[in-house]
Amino acid sequence: MSTDQKGTRILARTFFNQLRASGYTPHQVIGIATELLELVTTDIKEGEKATAVQAAQEQAPERRPQA
Repeated sequence: MSTDQKGTRILARTFFNQLRASGYTPHQVIGIATELLELVTTDIKEGEKATAVQAAQEQAPERRPQA
């Protein structure tokens, strides 16, 4: 397992343990995890859209204002 994977695993385990120690139920932890996944998915999609728009703008000829 790479160092990056170990760090991610440690962070997830720590977050989980803190949630459980704070009184969150397993179902609430699943809800939090689901929300995190939705946020990451949205972030990725928005990043892909921005990249596609930028690429399209770079490929399109420059438009000059007409007088």
